[in-house]
Formats: sequence, C-alpha cells, structure tokens
Amino acid sequence: QLNFVESGGGLVQPGGSLKLSCTASGFALDRYAVAWFRQAPGKEREGVACFSMSNFNMTYLDSLKGRFTISRDNAKNTVYLQMNSLKPEDTGVYYCAASDTTCLVPRTHFDYWGQGTQVTVSS
Repeated sequence: QLNFVESGGGLVQPGGSLKLSCTASGFALDRYAVAWFRQAPGKEREGVACFSMSNFNMTYLDSLKGRFTISRDNAKNTVYLQMNSLKPEDTGVYYCAASDTTCLVPRTHFDYWGQGTQVTVSS
C-alpha cells in the first residue's frame, strides 16, 4: 500500500518561511513524479511544484517562482517544499501526490495523495 505522510505546516507571519515534508512508505518516490498541490478555502486545488522521475523540477505557478523550491532526498524517500517570503494568499491545505507518468499531466492523473498539511499565513 502506498502512503504519504506530510508534515511541516503551521501558522507563520507574512514574510516568513516554512518547509514541508512528504515522506512515502510502500514505494520509492524516485520512481514517480511527485508534486505539491494546495487548496485555499472555496478555491480549486492547484499545482504548486513537481519533481519528476528524471530529476527535473518545476514550479507550476509563475507567482511562486523564486519563493517556493521543491527538492527530493532519495535516501529519506522524502520530497520537500521550501516556502519563503510567504504571503496571506499562500494560505491553504498543501498536499503531496504521485503520478507514474510526468509532472505535466493533469491533476486527475496523480493517483496517490496524502492527507494534507495546513499552512496559514497571517499576522
């Protein structure tokens, strides 16, 4: 059975930083494209960043480039999302998900999902 455990969310002031972790069990993350998604209240879930099987990483949203960085530690079977210069509009539940294809597939092609971790950016 494939499982994710996400951690690292919390309350942070605008301008602050958080690092989210997504640790997998039951499968090797480097055999999948692993992405972070987020969902703000009342909004659709959107892609944040993705790390592919071929060690290519990308940020889905132009507004996040330079602030959010995705990385992977194969030895720990963990994917991270470093979030800097956080803004109130970054508030939401952050999910990691895996696809056995590529980072460029639609959200519906990510078959394995974690439970999510709450990120709240507020003063």
